[in-house]
Amino acid sequence: MSFSMTATVANNYGVVARDISALAQVIARPETPPSPSCAVPFFRDPYFIDRGTLLDQIREKCSTLASRIALVGLGGVGKSQLAIEHCHRTVDRLADTWVFWVHASNAARIEQGYRDIADQVKLAGRKDPQADVFKLVHNWLCNEPNGKWLLVLDNADDAAALSLPASHNQKTQASGGDGDRPRSFSSYLPQSNNGSVLVTSRTRSVALQLVDESDIIPIEPMDDAGAQALLQKKLGEEVDKDGTAELARALEFMPLALQYLEVFHKSDRKRTGLLDYNSGRFRRDDEAKNSILITWQISFDHILYARLSAADLLSLMSFFDRQGIPETLVRNQSGTGNRQGGVEAINADGENCNSDDSESEASIEDGFEEDVLTLRNYLFIALTTDATMFDMHGLVQLATQKWLEGQGQLEMWKQQYINTLCIAFPTGEHKNWAQCQALFPHAKSALLQPPKSEESLEQWAQLLYRAAWYAWRKGSLSDAEKIVNEVNDG
Repeated sequence: MSFSMTATVANNYGVVARDISALAQVIARPETPPSPSCAVPFFRDPYFIDRGTLLDQIREKCSTLASRIALVGLGGVGKSQLAIEHCHRTVDRLADTWVFWVHASNAARIEQGYRDIADQVKLAGRKDPQADVFKLVHNWLCNEPNGKWLLVLDNADDAAALSLPASHNQKTQASGGDGDRPRSFSSYLPQSNNGSVLVTSRTRSVALQLVDESDIIPIEPMDDAGAQALLQKKLGEEVDKDGTAELARALEFMPLALQYLEVFHKSDRKRTGLLDYNSGRFRRDDEAKNSILITWQISFDHILYARLSAADLLSLMSFFDRQGIPETLVRNQSGTGNRQGGVEAINADGENCNSDDSESEASIEDGFEEDVLTLRNYLFIALTTDATMFDMHGLVQLATQKWLEGQGQLEMWKQQYINTLCIAFPTGEHKNWAQCQALFPHAKSALLQPPKSEESLEQWAQLLYRAAWYAWRKGSLSDAEKIVNEVNDG
């Protein structure tokens, strides 16, 4: 090699080395600390009614140092709405306060909530597959220079969800922790002067795992004045005040039921018939109120008549975990043509549907958006601040499935749900973890809903095999074992 060529190679090598060094410095550079932000996944309710001194009590208790409080009451009584309003008012008063929201209905949702917090504050090390995200977030919350914060644990109804899996205990062994004894989630809720924790729960015994007895605020149905004020807002000033008082009493002053009153008001059914409604055919938990099921039935009947495709979409969504339902899983998946008496039956006028592909796709997209808008207008589903996710109330899911069962369509929609989720759930390799994590709660819901047909059972087993694979690779051995045992028993 000539001297000039050697010099050229050496020069090029030097340039590459400098580029690599500069790139390494960029990669190693810490992320710019973000400013405090509010991560409430729900929009502020324009129909919110201030219920006496409740919000004042919440604000007063949360303002004390290292506070933990819980709102406890029946499903549908308005606990989450109070929490949402308190969060927004906190930001209005103290703009430099971090607001975090964790769906606490099950362990997978809690873990996802803590990962969201880690992303929100840009915690170093959060992307490491072996990182203990609970410990990372706990340490950040305890660090006073990070500023004031408010953490909401919404729907903490299940005691089992508050026991962390063995994988989290194993990560503490290196630091001298006891990896053989399960750690409670409450151990990752700091008693910090920096912030306050607000819990919503239907179950007093579960709330007491997180807060003291003196820090529980019982939430009751609205009083007469509050219920009538909500009806006036919802239905408009033109309604008769005596009529709103009657409706409020008929619906037991339950906020969730009162939210459906626009449909109730427009219904052609006589009120006397509604008051005599026998909801005994619904096998529901002790928390469910007749009033909510009554108003749901009216609304669903109306949707079924006015827009069948929206009813089909609701039917499919009722099988998923009620929080964080991805739009990608239900868009164009409800398959109204599969339903007995579906769109084909209604449009049996012989119209030619052979149109241009692009026009058909546009029509399908428009139809889906209309279906979503219909269900949102009836408050059957909620669009979170992440516009790609939907939430449903548990009672809506329960009542939908019971209606499908009565119509002989429960298995059909369950199989559609299993098929959709089986196609979407990838293998448990690390490269797929982000997708697996988002779908894992829905796979766990499938665990409790085995289908009857042989073909669908094979898909069910394949779905749960992949879910167990993901849990095993992630270190959640107890979840993996539970899933495998359930499949084997099935």
